Amino acid sequence: MNHAESLVRTASASTIGSMFAAQVRLHPARIAIQDGDRRLTYALFGDRVNRAASALAKLGIVRGDRVAILSENRVEYIELQFACAKLGAIAACQNWRLSSVEIRYCLELVGPKVVFVSPRHSGKLNDILLSRTILIEFGSEWERRIAAADPAEPMSPTEPEDPLLILYTSGTTGMPKGAVLSHRCELYRSFIVPFDLGQRPGDTNLCWPPLYHMGGTEPAMQALITGGRVIVMDGFDAPRIADTLLRERFGWLSVMPGTLARLIEELEKRDRPPVGVTACGVMPDLIPPHEIQRLTSLLGADFCNCFGATETGTPPMSGAWLKGGELPVDLAKTPSIGTEIRLVDEEDADVPDGIAGELAMRGPSLFSGYWRNEEATASDFRNGWFHMGDLFRRRPDGRYDFVDRAKYLIKSGGENIYPAEIERVLVSHPKVADAVVVRRKDAQWGEVPIALVVARDPTLETAELAARCRDSLARYKQPREIRLVPYERITRSTTGKVQRKALEAWVAEEAALAARS
Repeated sequence: MNHAESLVRTASASTIGSMFAAQVRLHPARIAIQDGDRRLTYALFGDRVNRAASALAKLGIVRGDRVAILSENRVEYIELQFACAKLGAIAACQNWRLSSVEIRYCLELVGPKVVFVSPRHSGKLNDILLSRTILIEFGSEWERRIAAADPAEPMSPTEPEDPLLILYTSGTTGMPKGAVLSHRCELYRSFIVPFDLGQRPGDTNLCWPPLYHMGGTEPAMQALITGGRVIVMDGFDAPRIADTLLRERFGWLSVMPGTLARLIEELEKRDRPPVGVTACGVMPDLIPPHEIQRLTSLLGADFCNCFGATETGTPPMSGAWLKGGELPVDLAKTPSIGTEIRLVDEEDADVPDGIAGELAMRGPSLFSGYWRNEEATASDFRNGWFHMGDLFRRRPDGRYDFVDRAKYLIKSGGENIYPAEIERVLVSHPKVADAVVVRRKDAQWGEVPIALVVARDPTLETAELAARCRDSLARYKQPREIRLVPYERITRSTTGKVQRKALEAWVAEEAALAARS
């Protein structure tokens, strides 16, 4: 690369950190972030971010190092993410809903130099502190470090392809995978948001989804690099969200399975409508249609007919909305802008219209693979396309119908659960001979896991298994029901592969019979 080429490359190398710094210069007096009565302007929040970056540098954090965060939503969480962005470090966002076994695995996977934890979750680290890792608790200790740190803009070597975040996704083998998200993909996801979600520059973001989830971190980040405001909320609080909607104007409101009914109930108690929401949503295929109709009527908003993932962002299938106030009857998806799409068979050949194929995509919103998991990365990116593990059919008019998942997983309340995560816990019990987990539709959560267990010892009781799951799994992963079944009940193919679809149909039939009795 000659000198001129190097200059051109440098001029185009914007990052999340540099884009945020630009907003600080443009809007120093504008409110950037608030949490309850605490409000920070762009100037004040930018000062804290720079001081946080300086404090991290004093701890030895350099480009490429991992900084783990285990905390509920709070201002300090977001400032650390932006501090990492300015240093070229990677914020590894820990899921506090996981069990201690799973959290230990996630921390060991990324090997952080520093772990930040909130007082609420510090007890989860009692038995899993890593060697050569600095532990810092949010509160007075961190505030002293911030106060003593240099507020100058850090000299950053960061480049667009550098990793920025590690967000954890469920793994088919039973343990989470760390999805690596670069500055490039986060910038592109921010710029596609006006098309997919209707969120415009300067809009306010209500940050109630957990910041370890893309639904919490990405909208907050997108707001702060486009001059918007972030209202930090400690989880889903239906009354507080409803009250906030009466006072504040939002472009986009995140809702997830399990939250719509409670939010509808709260909004119906109010004597006036929300100030303004352009759109709301989650994958509508998992939501009762009447809830979509009622919520959009109350909000005066459309519902995003979206389909994306941690690995892809809102693409590849979030290019259309469902009209607010109407009962949705057609959930066909439209591709997002700037996304290339194929539907392929098991040989990776394109399938014709009307035939189910696995969705494969290309585009700048894609993540950068799984941390220290070359095998999974190579498999999912085979032939230069990211394979999502979801089956669609293409209509002649260019729209797509969701069919099913090529990789069997359970989507419960916005979280992905792979059966292997639960099965590995169940079969580790000495009295268990076999275990299979399938999904069952649920009015509140979309889907829930149901465990079918074959006993090795006739004294086995489901209470023992439920206790084991409570000790080893996040709450949302615990089976809604555990059934002891004979070995012949576990339907298998001639090659010995579990026929989950047949078992799922049997579970649904049993549930229907129980409901009628």
